Amino acid sequence: MRIVGLRLRDFRSYAAAEVRFGPGVTVVHGRNGAGKTNLLEAIYLGCTGGSWRSASDRELVRFDADVARVELEADAADGPHVLSVGIEPGQRRRLRADGAAVERMADVASRPLAAVFLPDRLELVKGGPALRRAHVDQVVAALWPARAATRRAYGRALAQRNALLARGGAGMIASLDAWDAELARHGADLMADRSRAIEELAPRFGALAEELGLGAAAELAYRPRATAHDAPGLAAELRERRDRDLERRFTAHGPHRDDLRLSRDGRDLRTFGSQGQQRLAVLALLLAEREAIGAVRGTPPVMLLDDAMSELDAGRRERLVARLRGGEEARPGQSVITTTDLAHVPGADLPGTTRLAVAEGVVLADAEADAA
Repeated sequence: MRIVGLRLRDFRSYAAAEVRFGPGVTVVHGRNGAGKTNLLEAIYLGCTGGSWRSASDRELVRFDADVARVELEADAADGPHVLSVGIEPGQRRRLRADGAAVERMADVASRPLAAVFLPDRLELVKGGPALRRAHVDQVVAALWPARAATRRAYGRALAQRNALLARGGAGMIASLDAWDAELARHGADLMADRSRAIEELAPRFGALAEELGLGAAAELAYRPRATAHDAPGLAAELRERRDRDLERRFTAHGPHRDDLRLSRDGRDLRTFGSQGQQRLAVLALLLAEREAIGAVRGTPPVMLLDDAMSELDAGRRERLVARLRGGEEARPGQSVITTTDLAHVPGADLPGTTRLAVAEGVVLADAEADAA
């Protein structure tokens, strides 16, 4: 599956735009503030129904406009598909797939998957465990869509147990026994899903990190809070810690406290990595996910890279773009790269590369830009 086109109306800086993408690498170039990131955000919104930049719909609608619309055209083995998102501040977003209303884009089998690199994605390494847990759960859902329900079921059971702990009162112990069993059942499944996902990613991460120049000893490891490997064992650990949970009035143990460790030469990159090393680790992780998802699903996610090249040296740029184009072991996929300088993207002038120029909320193919 690949993205063919994008239509925008009153989205961010675009009053109206229609964009066509090539099947391989598309390079979007223009000065700072021209609207390149807005274009990537629109692609992501069409794929997922959400924005990584803002929870405020007012920020997504162009100034002096009341509503915005993003429409994504995709091509799959079973034919073309159209996904659309209607945005009206104060109202629920209107999501549609091939004209039919849907509750969540995640439930649409025909939607393209998307992975995003942004300068602030370094928080995936630098930030707290919650960011990494959420990211691993997104990977699980992309690899095995049916397993996304496990995380939601665990979250509901955790909320019920925490509410019981906060409320207290007579008869609570018997109820805690029941919720411990329920939480442990979903928690054991969740840990198994996360562990399997990291098993898929870890060897790819190590190889890609070495290829990009992070180092031969880069490792990705799952760090579960629980030591148990099954539901009875996790339930027993919850019972052992029950007195402390009753004092604190929340559940302090379980998969909701798990972490993901990215390291180099045995040292945690969160603490000991330079910003450059953290950047390479995030790129290696996203590329590892792209390869793993492509192997399982048949089509890798479209890669959206915002200003990924500016802080890489020439050699690393070459290796990154070569990997995006598809190497001997990688499935060729689709990617959209933004840059202020075409010279930063190796092969931007090669046949098969689509180039788009962005200026003042207008998107032009290079041939149109040259004629303008």
